[in-house]
Amino acid sequence: MDLSSEKIQRILSKYKFHDVAVEELQKIHRIYPGVKPVTGTYTFSDGTQKDLLKLVGNVPVKYEGRSYNLPIQLWLMDSFPFTPPICLLRPTSNMVVREGKHVDAGGRIYLPGLHNWDFPKSSVVGLLNEMISKFEEEPPLSSKSTGDSKDPHALLAFVSNLQINEGGVRHHDQPINKVSVIGGGDLGMASVLSILAKGKVDKLVFIDVAESSTKGGSTDLEIFNLPKVEVFKDLSASAGSKVIVVTANAWSNEQSYVSVVQTNVELYRGIIPGLARLSPNAVMLIASQPVDIMTHVAWRQSGLPPTQVIGAGCNLDSERLCHVLDINLNTHKQAWIIGELSDNKVAVMSNIGLSSSQQPEIASGASSTKPLLDRGFEMMKKRGQRSWSVGLSIADIAYSVLTDKKKTHSVSTLAQGWGGIGSEVFLSLPCILGTNGSTRLAGVSLGQEEDSKLRESVASLSNLMAQLRI
Repeated sequence: MDLSSEKIQRILSKYKFHDVAVEELQKIHRIYPGVKPVTGTYTFSDGTQKDLLKLVGNVPVKYEGRSYNLPIQLWLMDSFPFTPPICLLRPTSNMVVREGKHVDAGGRIYLPGLHNWDFPKSSVVGLLNEMISKFEEEPPLSSKSTGDSKDPHALLAFVSNLQINEGGVRHHDQPINKVSVIGGGDLGMASVLSILAKGKVDKLVFIDVAESSTKGGSTDLEIFNLPKVEVFKDLSASAGSKVIVVTANAWSNEQSYVSVVQTNVELYRGIIPGLARLSPNAVMLIASQPVDIMTHVAWRQSGLPPTQVIGAGCNLDSERLCHVLDINLNTHKQAWIIGELSDNKVAVMSNIGLSSSQQPEIASGASSTKPLLDRGFEMMKKRGQRSWSVGLSIADIAYSVLTDKKKTHSVSTLAQGWGGIGSEVFLSLPCILGTNGSTRLAGVSLGQEEDSKLRESVASLSNLMAQLRI
């Protein structure tokens, strides 16, 4: 395969795994010499563009005793071969795409090999072999004139300037519940094991970030080979995730608190944008500390909607409070801890029972509920936030997203506009969680003490954010 042209060399030099990518391209050329690399501009769903390599050519298909060459193109993302190519048919103006099990109306190709892509087990050569096999069962192109005629000459023509929107590759028949946990250490391990135990995950990727101070655990996971768990060193393995859990921290020996937090911001700058690009539809769940600040940082750096970036926040405390109120105090209503994950957090209660099918609403700050909430809050106050506890809480949140459960969790979210908050800050608020992310419950009037604590947290968090270089 000729990779010597200046254009190809320039673009290929920007690929994260240059040497591995070149080796894979040479393998493709040996088996499919007619598939050639060319340069092109890939248009992302947000309108931004990037110069990338794409493979263009034809795959030979036999159908009803006749042979055809079907034109295809494969866009190679800059993390190739660790992420799958985007595969499309290239019909001419007088051809029509036959929408079916493996092809959509726009010519996008969906195959089990794309759905389950796992380099180095997966390869483009294997993908092309699978493509030929599937297309021989169900040809994806036909002539517009007859609807079912297959003209091999028309199929050989190329089209140009095809604009493609980026999106996760997903098999139509069986969407995959993939979760990636970024960051090792006790919390990373606890999150992996808790998510696995909770079920509803088809593939769990564990990535131990080298720059994180919370390293460790990846070797043990490799040794004991847990089902559905795969260990990687590179972020590209997270591509196509539905939920991305970030537990990585990079604590430094700096003296000031701002400097310590800044080290985490620097760590995030190297991982968050890439994670968002690889899984643009994922819900990003932040568990790094301080969680409200780092969730805010992740949202800023990712470019994702605020509904897709949440923090573990006060979910653990909220579930504990609900348990205390239900079991110990016989109060069968949902309650949440809201605000900053600090001494300023406050308790609020729902105005409907736990067993109700109605959407919960936060009860306004009535004096009748305050003594009960204070008592419950005091009973669960001394329980610590150990890694395994936080891991269970993270699994609970991830489960609601994966199953589209529409359960209300107190998670760190963009609080601007809630309850009269004017600043851009992230605080824990009751949010309904599902596949598409979070939806805040409506704000209410809080009691004077609770409102004062919330305002104090808003001022404190805003001040800290202003000192960070995002």
